Amino acid sequence: MHIVETHVAGRTCVIQLCNGVEIGSRLTDNKIVEDDYRFHDVFHLANAAILGWSPCLRALFKVKRKSRPEVDETQDGARAILIEEGLSTLVFHHALRLNYFASIKSLDYSLLKTVQDFVTGYEVDQCPLWQWEQAILKGFEVFRKLRTHRRGVVTADLNERSITFAPALNDR
Repeated sequence: MHIVETHVAGRTCVIQLCNGVEIGSRLTDNKIVEDDYRFHDVFHLANAAILGWSPCLRALFKVKRKSRPEVDETQDGARAILIEEGLSTLVFHHALRLNYFASIKSLDYSLLKTVQDFVTGYEVDQCPLWQWEQAILKGFEVFRKLRTHRRGVVTADLNERSITFAPALNDR
């Protein structure tokens, strides 16, 4: 995913491109005081790569499981998307107080338990806390690099369960 910060009509926003196609809407921080939340889709990429779960990305890429109506409704539907967006916001606000987890090697148990409790009843609720911790910390590692470079290529490898960042070509 190519993630690029741009300016449109006097507003700073982020666009995402996959194979040259813009994915989703242009994102702003949606807040008076800017905090770079506009780069938050990297957390969905981390969830997809490390947990194998992201109803947000399923919707963005139009790969919801329509052939299985119950799964489509309960696991890929609006509530699941809101759960993932809510988790991104919750963890982001926790990370703000801790310099975006820059020097953090492990997350506090209460945060991880809250995350796990939040997804009860969804296919990802069986993921162990260490896997959530890895998804969160790796997501924030890439997020911090995006904050520094303001653009880059984020690769979510679903087979290797990894997420990586590379500066954009004109940044190298």
